[in-house]
Amino acid sequence: MSHSPITIDFASVLASSAHDMKNSLCMLLQSIELMHSELSTKAPESQQELAKIHYEANRLNSNLLQLLSLYRLEKNQLPLQIDQFYLQDIFEEIQLKNELYIEQKHIEFRVECDDDLHWFLDRDLITNLLNDSVVNAIRYTQQKLLIRARETGGQLIIEVHDDGSGFPDAMLINSEQLMNKAELSRGHTGLGLFFAHLIANAHQHQGKRGQIALHNGGDFGGGMFQLLLP
Repeated sequence: MSHSPITIDFASVLASSAHDMKNSLCMLLQSIELMHSELSTKAPESQQELAKIHYEANRLNSNLLQLLSLYRLEKNQLPLQIDQFYLQDIFEEIQLKNELYIEQKHIEFRVECDDDLHWFLDRDLITNLLNDSVVNAIRYTQQKLLIRARETGGQLIIEVHDDGSGFPDAMLINSEQLMNKAELSRGHTGLGLFFAHLIANAHQHQGKRGQIALHNGGDFGGGMFQLLLP
């Protein structure tokens, strides 16, 4: 008696697992924040380790959110939820998400944005995109980090500056391309950049689409991530 082969939609299984892992990570992040606040200042080494764990969990959570978003994009199940939001609120949320590690590394985190600057965008997707950029900047910066937003010529420009060693040349080149097989074969998927490209590009207005760019130099001589939204 023959049996029909079992077919598994691996992408759907992976997406479901990623969703469960993301929920668990959110609970873990909350527990770490609680433990950190309850730790005595007499245990600086333990606080430092907790801050590192919190940072890595936050980074992993961001990656899982990107995977889920990309899966939904592929299945046409990720309609943009466009509404008007204040940039200052988004920046405050990102700063709070990374507060433990920023304080532990004694990073000077600066925000430059008019209180009344607002824009039409998908808050969840843009927040995740910018948070991923800030998480990466925190990893490589020395002492300074800046996130800035301004409107120029009917376009919103958001920048993340750090005082690290800057982006590698290969990354600057690949930032202008989408994920390719060559990168996959070397184990560098460029998922963050690929996600940022898609989300920025999905924001469109009057025939113009959003875009991202990477530069070296910036305000602090390190790396600068740039998001432009129409």
